[in-house]
Amino acid sequence: MTTEESVDYLIVGGGPAGLQAGYFLGRAGRSYLIVESGTAPGTFFTRFPRHRTLISINKVHTTSDDPERRMRTDWNSLLSDERAPLFTTYTERYFPAADDYVRYLADYAAEHRLRIRYGTRVTEITRPDDDFVARAEDGSAYRAKRLIMATGFTRPYVPDIEGVETAERYDEVTMDAADFTGSRVLIIGRGNSAFETADHLTEKAAVIHVAGPGSLKLAWQTHFVGHLRAVNNNFLDTYQLKLENALLDGRIQRIERHADSSYTVAVAFDRVNEIVKEIHYDRVILATGFRFDASLLAPECRPEMVINDRFPALNDAWESTKVPDLYFAGTITQSRDFKKTTSGFIHGFRYNVRALHRILEQRYHGRHWPTRDLPGTPEAATDAVIERVNRSSALFQLFGFLADAVLVGPDGTLRYCEEVPVDHLHRAVADGRFGDVDSYAAITLEYGADHDLVNPFDITAGRVSQQSTSGLDGRYLHPVVRYHRAGGDGEPIGEHHLTENLENEWNSEDVHRAPLLSFLRTRLDGRLQARRP
Repeated sequence: MTTEESVDYLIVGGGPAGLQAGYFLGRAGRSYLIVESGTAPGTFFTRFPRHRTLISINKVHTTSDDPERRMRTDWNSLLSDERAPLFTTYTERYFPAADDYVRYLADYAAEHRLRIRYGTRVTEITRPDDDFVARAEDGSAYRAKRLIMATGFTRPYVPDIEGVETAERYDEVTMDAADFTGSRVLIIGRGNSAFETADHLTEKAAVIHVAGPGSLKLAWQTHFVGHLRAVNNNFLDTYQLKLENALLDGRIQRIERHADSSYTVAVAFDRVNEIVKEIHYDRVILATGFRFDASLLAPECRPEMVINDRFPALNDAWESTKVPDLYFAGTITQSRDFKKTTSGFIHGFRYNVRALHRILEQRYHGRHWPTRDLPGTPEAATDAVIERVNRSSALFQLFGFLADAVLVGPDGTLRYCEEVPVDHLHRAVADGRFGDVDSYAAITLEYGADHDLVNPFDITAGRVSQQSTSGLDGRYLHPVVRYHRAGGDGEPIGEHHLTENLENEWNSEDVHRAPLLSFLRTRLDGRLQARRP
């Protein structure tokens, strides 16, 4: 008979998100266990990326001595009260080696004495009663009141294309570029894995086509780091300079493999009204990304899936919209801000995991979201906002997704809370989970509404005066303060933009602080004075 080990929280997956969740649960003294299929943390990074170089930035040398602000340029370190270990001490490579990250994760787990059961491959998760039960390949079983899935993407995403099963997959194709010498190669996909592969083959292949629908999106323009990064875009030079390579803007309709192992591929081109052309190739590689594997979860606890069945559908607490007490952490939480901000990446989801922990503490353990009292004046609120937008890494990384808030009580008191998901903030205030709140200001860092449509290197587009105090024309990252009534529909009753700044320093008395103080005084003065004895 199998013995079940019982915990309050079971975390499935020992990658960075699982370790981060385990750290916060451990610090709070909660009963938890991480189960990991590999023999050490971060099994995914032992295989991916295939070419063994991360595109998450590791900027060791910065202009700031502030540990919080330095995290803006450290995209790999996990959070801890001890601020250790930090990945920046492992290597100075700007784009670090994946093997260094595997070593870092093992050290993080060991230093914080995280409870991890290695070599435990979960094969089935059921919910026979109020608890979840996870069964592993080795016969062990684990019962938990709450389940946190931090498995990342464990299955390739295979699009619905006739003949797609005959293509080679990114996760399996040989890494020996010599095998492609003189070949005509088609790479299906428009992400970094596709272009990373194309760059790898450029010196050997005779022809390389990279294909996908729609317009190619570049990270330096959209500010979404999952779009094509500059480190992987050398291939675009070979296309635009007419070196026999090409970017095909269109849908792959059909892949036909012949007896001699060559291919004929039908492409419907977007630029010419879906005209279909058949093109011959020697090799076809599928680099279309990955998806969450929901098959581990039995029907009674299987989440609804969204975005081509790649991601679980989540509410504002990263909880399944369909299954109560089933939570998610890490890159698989992207459905909340898909291709908008950084929840799919370590430098984003580490803060989401901290917010998730605060939600769990509030929901199950009666602990309020951490707040600090402010003097009941507009000046105090202004100073708190200015201090945070100039230091916070969480608001900087998860632009428009996480917010700080100044909470105004019915008695005229002010409280400040940090790093709340924007949607959760509105709902939690309305539900009374932040106590008695009359109104509140939500503080985010955001890009301008049309920032991805403007070429940042075109000096004639979007000129903004650095002395402007309105901030409304800012397309670069800048603070936004929106004022809300408690119990409202989330629509602001006032909005103020702080003018963008080249160094991301919003501390000018005339340009930044004074206009913000004027905005807050207009909203706060009446409420604060009317409620003072």
